[in-house]
Parts: sequence; C-alpha cells; structure tokens
Amino acid sequence: MPTEPLAVRHHPWSEPLRRPRMGNDEDSRPGVALTNRYLIRDGRPVLPVSGEIHYSRIPRDRWRQRLRQLRSGGVTVATSYVFWLHHVEHRGRPRFDGNLDVAAFVDLAVAEGLDVILRIGPWCHGEARNGGFPDWVQRAAVRHRTDDPGYLALVREWFDQLAAALRGRCGPGGTVLGIQLENELYDQPGHLITLKRLARAAGISAPLWTATAWGGADLPPDEVLPLYGGYGDGFWVDADAPWDPTFRDHYFFSHVWDDPGIGADVRRQQLHSGSAEPTHPRTPSATFPPATCELGGGMATAYHRRPRPAALDVAAIAHCKIGNGSAWQGYYMYAGGTNPPGDQGMQESHATGYPNDLPRLGYDFHAPIGEAGLLAASHAELRRQHAFLAAFGAELAEMPSSLPEVRPAGVQDDRTLRWALRSDGTSGFLFIAWHQPHVPLPTYRDARFRVRLDHEEVVLPARPVDIPAGTLARWPVALTIGGVRLDWATASALTVLPGDVPTLVLVAEPGIEATYSVDGVAATVEPGLTPVRLRPAGAALDLLVLPADSAAEIWVCEHGPARRLLLAPDELCWDLDGRIDAYAPGVRAYEPGRGAFVDLPVRRPESDAHMVPEPAQPADSDARVARVVAQPVRAAGPVPAGYGTFEGRQSAPDPATFDGLAAVYRVPLPSWATDPSLDAHLRIHWAGDVGQLRVDGRPVTDRFWDGSAWIVNLRDVGMHAGAELTLHLLPLAGDSTVSLPADARDRLAAAGDRLLAIDALLVQGRIEWREPRRPAAEAALRVPA
Repeated sequence: MPTEPLAVRHHPWSEPLRRPRMGNDEDSRPGVALTNRYLIRDGRPVLPVSGEIHYSRIPRDRWRQRLRQLRSGGVTVATSYVFWLHHVEHRGRPRFDGNLDVAAFVDLAVAEGLDVILRIGPWCHGEARNGGFPDWVQRAAVRHRTDDPGYLALVREWFDQLAAALRGRCGPGGTVLGIQLENELYDQPGHLITLKRLARAAGISAPLWTATAWGGADLPPDEVLPLYGGYGDGFWVDADAPWDPTFRDHYFFSHVWDDPGIGADVRRQQLHSGSAEPTHPRTPSATFPPATCELGGGMATAYHRRPRPAALDVAAIAHCKIGNGSAWQGYYMYAGGTNPPGDQGMQESHATGYPNDLPRLGYDFHAPIGEAGLLAASHAELRRQHAFLAAFGAELAEMPSSLPEVRPAGVQDDRTLRWALRSDGTSGFLFIAWHQPHVPLPTYRDARFRVRLDHEEVVLPARPVDIPAGTLARWPVALTIGGVRLDWATASALTVLPGDVPTLVLVAEPGIEATYSVDGVAATVEPGLTPVRLRPAGAALDLLVLPADSAAEIWVCEHGPARRLLLAPDELCWDLDGRIDAYAPGVRAYEPGRGAFVDLPVRRPESDAHMVPEPAQPADSDARVARVVAQPVRAAGPVPAGYGTFEGRQSAPDPATFDGLAAVYRVPLPSWATDPSLDAHLRIHWAGDVGQLRVDGRPVTDRFWDGSAWIVNLRDVGMHAGAELTLHLLPLAGDSTVSLPADARDRLAAAGDRLLAIDALLVQGRIEWREPRRPAAEAALRVPA
C-alpha cells in the first residue's frame, strides 16, 4: 500500500502588519524600521543573525580576527555583555582601556560591516562573578535589581561612566543598533522601564531595546523587544538529573517560544519576595516579531555537570527555530574567551553564592569560535543556515510558519516526523529536523509530503524517501528564480549566485537521493561540482547540487563585488571587499560564467606588495606541526571523590587544594612555537578532572575535563621565547559523581580508582594566506588622496 503523504496547509499571518513605536517613532534611525513580523534595513526585510562575543574576554589584538570569523560564519550582528565588574572592579576607578575599550570595539565591529547590540545590564549573568556586579555593589545595603533609590544611585553612576566611554555611539546618530536592559529579570517590569529612563538620561539609546523573555518573564508591553533562547543541554541542572524536557523540546517544531528551564536555578534564588515562579509560557507578542538572543552556540562547563554539545546538536536547535518562524537568530556564545584576571576571580562560583562552580579563567563554551580562536565543527553547520538566511531572508521574513496536521505527541515521541513549512502561500521552504542527542532516532521510512498553498497543492518527492537520523533539511517548494519555477527539490537551499544565468545552489542530504521537479517533471541529479542547466519555456537557471560530503568545506562570501561560493578544507575569512584570507592553500571558487570551481590563488602576506593573480599555488612547506612530550615535575596526590558541596552540587577544589594535589608537567615547545607569524596552538588531549596552564608560574587558562581536546593559543596566553610553560592536571576520582558525557564516563569507569592521562600534546603553527588584490582594486590603492 502506498504511504499517505504527510500533510501541511499554509496558514497566513494571524495579525495584520504593524509598525510598533520602537524603532519607528521612538529612537528612530534612518534605514532602520521594525514591524511585528521582521526588521527592515534600508527598506528591505532582513533576518539578522547575532553572535555573542565578549570583547572583555578576548585580547584586543584579536578583535578584528574574531569579528571576521563571526562574519565568515554568516553573523550580521555582534552582541556583547558590558560587564560592570570587568570595568569597575574598584569603585571610583572605571577602566575602559585595552580590551575593556568598548567604544573601540563598537567602532571596529561597525568598520567590519557588523551591527552591534550591547547588553548593558546592570546585572548580566554570563557566568560572571555576582552576575557582573562588582563586589562593592554586591555588598551594598540595597535591594538589588529593583527601584530601591540606593540601588538606582549606583546604576546611575555606572550608566554615566559607560555613556562617557561610548561618547555618543549609543544615541541619536550613533552606530549601536540595540541595547539589552538587565538579563533574566522575571518579576520587575517597572524596573526595566526605570533602567530605560536612566540609560536615556545618561545619553544611552538605540533604535532597539531588548529584554530576555524566557521563564515566563513579566515584561513591560511595547517598551522592550522580547528575546528568547534555546539550549539542548545545560550546566545549570543537577549532576544526576536526566535529560530535561525543557532541553528536549528544542529539537521539535513549535510556536511556543518560551523556555522555562534556562537559568532556572538562579531564577529561584533571585525572584523577589512575594513573586511566584512563573508557570505560563510566553508566546511571541503581537507587537514584536519572534526573535532569539540565546540559541545555544555551545554550552559552558560547570564543575558538577559538563555537557558537551555536538555540532549537529547546536545546528538542529537553530534549524528548528527558523522553521518555527524566527525573525532573528541570536546565539550565545558564538565566540569563546578567557576571563580577565581579578582579585577574587571573575567567574560564577559557589564561593559567591551561585549554584555552579565555573572555571576561573577559561570560557570556551564549546562555541563555534573557541577560546583559542579555532573554529569548531558547529561553525560549518551554522554558516550554511546563515548563507540561506542571507540569500532568502527577505522572502522568508514574509513567510509565516505552519505546522503539519500530524505532530509529535510530546518530547518522548521518536516516531512522528518533525517538520514544518514557511510559506507566503505562493512558495516556501519545507523544514525537516530529525536529530536529537542522548536518545537516538531511528530512520524515518517512506516520507512524502503534501503542501497545500493558497492556490495549489505540491506533493514531493516523486517517490517516498527514507529520512536518516541526523537530517536537517530545508527543501524549496514552488520557488521561482530567473524565470524558472522549481516545483520542489530534495536537497537543502543554500544560496543564489548572480550571473547572466543565475545559479541556485543546493546541498544534498546524506543518505537522501537528490531529486527535483520543474513544470511537473521530476528528475534525479547527481550531486557534484558542476551545475545542471534548466531551460523551461525560454528561461534559464543553473542548478548546482553540492555533495553532502562537501558540506563542511562550504563558504559563502556576501561581501565584495558579488556573492561568492567557495570550497576550502580550512578556515576562510574576508574583508569587506571580499578579499579572501585562508589558513591553507587549496581554496576553490565557483565561477558561474564557467559553471565550474577554479583554484583561487593565494599567497603569503609578506609578499603582498608583489601579488599577481597567477594560478600557481605555493607548496605548504612552511607548515609547522610537532608532537611534544610532557616532562613530569611532580606526581599527583591522592584525590577524594569530592571537594565539598553547595546546595547539593559538587564544588570545585579551591586553589590551595588544587596546587597540593595536581600533577605538574613541564611542556617543552619547539623554537618556532613562539614565532608570532605562525600563530601557534597547543592541543592538549588529556583525561582527568581539572587542568590549568601556567606561563612562568602565572595561571593563564583552565578547563574542567569533559572528554574533548583542550586547545590553547600560545600567543594569547603570553607565551614567549624563554618562558616556562607548565601543565597542571588534577586526577578525577573513580567514584566521583560529577556528570560527564557518556564516552568520558565510560573512560572514567574503565580507569578504576582514578583517571589521569596525557594522550598527546600537539603544537601546530597556522600560516595565513591571502588572495591577491584584483587589478582594479590594486590600481585604486595607487590613486593619490
């Protein structure tokens, strides 16, 4: 018997298009407008992508590189907490120098083509000490995070200092797009209005004012844009807790945007007297579009619980939110970092009354851009989604989300296919999400879809297909490009390349045959690096279906004379002219006119003045990779199962205990490892409990073991010729009750009484290559000013 197709009907917008006061009448700025469906930039709907990057946790000389790494991943907005604690650790001595120069960070981000949103607190959380309050504020005899006059006097002092540092960048004619007030404030809507008034009085304003809405937050209507989040796992639940439904829920399509689980442990501590825990989930406001600021780009590691999200875990949640109707994709974190040094440490800890112990220095977050500045696999998974949003965002913004007629019965349902439609009634995209961690999904058999649009019904594909576990698909439906109507395709939409004949680029799904239909005629296409020319009724379109196994090498550059599609095995970045920087030769660029990928010439930067666009590629003879052997200095002492608890959660060892019990190793480096032109990284493959790296006895970064490699940028931690590098590792007791990923827990069980191992230490020097300037650009540089 033929399988009945899975059905969905397009549902139009439930509310008419409206323009709220925010971004239009209040704090308006030319080129920026907001509707209840989407943001408008320069008259065109856009779906922004924001990535959290904390300037105060990143060396200043790395800012430009990190911002370009955001941009190469398809991020369009840099967001950052402004930690009061980092800037004013001691009252009366505010600091806005070095990597605390927030104004310089804003200027650089704007110069790199990014919008900026500042999350100014005063309370930020961000796993910072006291949630970002300086100790002297935390100790003040006031009712924090309320309209207590004593507290407001402290906030006014901080806002005045910040406004002076920003010098008009947040204000009429400024460059900052948005300001977040507070963070995770659930029961004080009037206080948010007060903070907005105080910020304005200090000279801080922006077209968008935002606040976090999860946890059933009570927000002042029309005053702040509600922002949501979504994490697939979290460090903030107990070590012995199962995979929580609030995490599982994000692997399904839904029109409920709230997450009652994010930060629930801290929320219980901070709800003010007389306030009950919110019980009713929020749904998007009729005034504002559904937007996020904290889709999990990764996850922090607490001592008692150490989640390690996979790239597909991260990408699946983001993918579902697009299918749900997201008008703004916002990630936390997108770039990891390192806490600045402080008198008492800058991290959230049991010692400061928080329910979680975090590493004192390391804030890698398993982010798409790690603490050391290397890209995680999630960067590739997400940047394909973001290339899709860049190419189709204006159309997608006008497409509400519709859910299928048959939907999963709950988060335990692993048999009902998870899918959704975004459509304007004429065309659209079908989203499939068939992945979740922890509880594997089976292959979904014989899938076929019936999509009911306003005036037609589209059934796809021609024959039922199996959907393998791990599938994240966005299939075009009734899409017209270059005068050619594509009825449907079973490969994910990526981008459209300009040309006399435009090129629609799709990416094949692993294990699913790539098929398509034009004018009712279905065909199969073999994925590859050359396009199929479609010529119905005199129109023309090139259809390029890239192989699934090339997905991790795909880059789409949105800058320069025209959008470009590139394939590269290693990291790429580019400037606003679209000029490519690479960390390995072997870059290929697609030329639509030729219908083929061609080698992109790249050269070492020191020969930049003599660059000519010749096709010859230099040999990678300058690459540096070395395996080093740790030299034992001191053996580890006997370790207990735990070092105390706080509210039932295991506490990390204090510094004195760590120093007394940790094994110490000297790490000899090759002489070239401190050459700044090589940008060397140390990869530490290890097993244990707590690790710390020191340069000449000074702690520079640390890590709680979760089974993943620990990567350290040697230049960023201050390594230099003649310095001593030591690795300090604390064993993990075999009967420890900390929560570990399954493979790490298995390794601990196999170790017996305790686990301590250095599997490998690798030093790798990265070499930068650069695309030659195009002749026209080179000539422009020679024109006198």
